[in-house]
Amino acid sequence: MAGATGTAGRATAMALRDAGHAVLALGRRDPNLPGIDFQQADMMDTGQLAASLRTAGVDGVVSCIASRTGAPADAWATDHDANLALLRAAQDAGVGQFILLSAICVQKPRLAFQHAKRAFEDRLIGSGLRYGIVRPTAFFKSLSGQVERVRQGKPYLLFGRGDLTACKPISNRDLGAYIVRCLDDPALADRVLPIGGPGPALTPRDMGAALFKLAGMPPRYRSVPPFLLRGVARGLDLGGRFTPRLGAKAEFARIGHYYATESMLVWNAAEGRYDADATPETGQDRLFDHFAALLAGRALPERGDHAVF
Repeated sequence: MAGATGTAGRATAMALRDAGHAVLALGRRDPNLPGIDFQQADMMDTGQLAASLRTAGVDGVVSCIASRTGAPADAWATDHDANLALLRAAQDAGVGQFILLSAICVQKPRLAFQHAKRAFEDRLIGSGLRYGIVRPTAFFKSLSGQVERVRQGKPYLLFGRGDLTACKPISNRDLGAYIVRCLDDPALADRVLPIGGPGPALTPRDMGAALFKLAGMPPRYRSVPPFLLRGVARGLDLGGRFTPRLGAKAEFARIGHYYATESMLVWNAAEGRYDADATPETGQDRLFDHFAALLAGRALPERGDHAVF
């Protein structure tokens, strides 16, 4: 597999190992996971990757490769080009199966990393390999950034009234177990697979209310108008004409605006709405139990790279 050093990737590698698969992690850094073999590899070198796959006798590839920043150049180099090199290596080595960890937000692509992911999804679908494209909803880590704010007595930040969006949060552990199923279950083959954790769908206001209750504090909220992020992006775009670094920051502001205004649920194009009932569920881990573990010090906070707060 590739991308085993990320949080979702580590959980997936361990789920594969625990399911009895022999796992070879390819990449720049060793994930240092017991029972996982590692081989350093240039993820843009198709020849080197193909040789590694052939030598190891690999039957299937799982890619959890993802851009860390979402900046256009990074997104196309990582979400598209690195995955494409790995796909070509799998074809050259005679590997029969390729499972891709994508994202549910590519349903309505407006951002560079979303277009890059969608472009690679299309290449994978047309590759001739048996495939699975897993599009998870929001991760626990991306929804936990305000736990420390609440612990410190600060207000919970909301976009608008906190009901603009909703999601079915999924844990890394449940996602990893689902990806293992994609390798083994013929019913999941050659499909695009949106997946969330156990419902119901939650809004940011739902999350804030639960967090205050768990912390034993009266609810305090502060509303942030979503259009502020759009204005910030436009201002940074102007600055980006002179300083490329500001252009990259503009894309991050656009990412923030997207997540502030778009739900991470299945999009019903015919009705023009997000559909919680049509969003599949898996696993047993629940976000509010994760909040409780963070507040009690039983879990460590992990910020998502695209977390807004």
